[in-house]
Amino acid sequence: MPNTILTPTAVTREALRILHQKLNFVGNVNRSYDDSFAKTGAKIGDSLKIRLPNEYTVRTGATLSAQDTAESSVTLQVATQKGVDLNFTSVDLTLSLDDFSKRILDPAMSVLAANIEADALSMMLDVYNNVNGIGSAITFKNLMTSRKVLNDNLAPLDSNRSVLLNTNDNVDLVDTLKGLFQDSTAIKEQYKEGSMGRTGGFDFYENTLIQNQQTGTAAAATGYTVNGAVTTNGSSSVVLATGSTTFKKGDIITFSGCNRVHPETKADTGTLQQFVVTADYSGGAGTISVAPAIYTSTGRQNVLATGIGNGATVAKIGAASTVYKPSLAFHKDAFAFATADLVMPNGVDFASRQVMDGISMRVVRQYDINNDKFPCRLDVLYGYKTIRPQLACRILSN
Repeated sequence: MPNTILTPTAVTREALRILHQKLNFVGNVNRSYDDSFAKTGAKIGDSLKIRLPNEYTVRTGATLSAQDTAESSVTLQVATQKGVDLNFTSVDLTLSLDDFSKRILDPAMSVLAANIEADALSMMLDVYNNVNGIGSAITFKNLMTSRKVLNDNLAPLDSNRSVLLNTNDNVDLVDTLKGLFQDSTAIKEQYKEGSMGRTGGFDFYENTLIQNQQTGTAAAATGYTVNGAVTTNGSSSVVLATGSTTFKKGDIITFSGCNRVHPETKADTGTLQQFVVTADYSGGAGTISVAPAIYTSTGRQNVLATGIGNGATVAKIGAASTVYKPSLAFHKDAFAFATADLVMPNGVDFASRQVMDGISMRVVRQYDINNDKFPCRLDVLYGYKTIRPQLACRILSN
């Protein structure tokens, strides 16, 4: 019986299948924006503006009070091209697809998936909501508190909520919840793939690529105060009075008296608004950059009308100069990941481009006549963006 030669399409589809299985963060964020990029071949730097939902205020009484529609957007840029380069011969293509996948594609896709996932996980530093369980093992209550945070920020109550657990939190949580899972084939398979099943309104996944987060030298009681009230809509900078300690990008801070409001009624929630530091702060008197931007009025109001008061004290989540590894609760619409179709070259030995569930991959092989080899490249062009950070929450424990 003659050998069956694996086609470029078959190889690319199998590579995509393996890659997709290994992306448990990227696989659970919004990937609906891929169709907006040109199908004739995208370039690094191509960008897409993602329009955010409009927000309005409600009138009381009969008198008309028209309000302008102030649309806002974030930009998703396809900025990163990554790939794996290898050699496989025409003889390799006579293998069965399973053998070819095991020998060549699976190892290549594992390392590519790890790099893509690690890149995308940097978006965790954009998340300002936090459940502070530092000093204790993660508990089911921590998870329910993160669920409350998502609910308070009007995250849709649907099947698109996930929790990404670091490996230590996974150990603690499995031990806590082990009696709640039925011994079914489906659950066993989810464990094999890193998913713990669904409970409490979340799908659970273990991820080894969640990065450590180093805090600045500022203690929880930072000693800093605000030098000048901040009430202007859209402000994302706060002037601090004299101090000496530092903040790192990703540190979560609060300002005394600056409470968050309900997203729709604008009523005081009685809870301090949490902010994330968006750039390293070297200490001393100066301006610190934070997110979210402050809105004290209009449909986008997110804090009390008094904003951040002059002299407000600054507190930080976590200790000075400490390394934490968080877990993450999120709704898929908190983050976006997009790939774009790379240009297909002409005159090569072997080429294919395929898309699976919003992830586009190109495989190109050429013959090296000088060395009698068949160099091959597998490429993905992608970008990612935090689009609605209020729909995510970091969970700190241990």
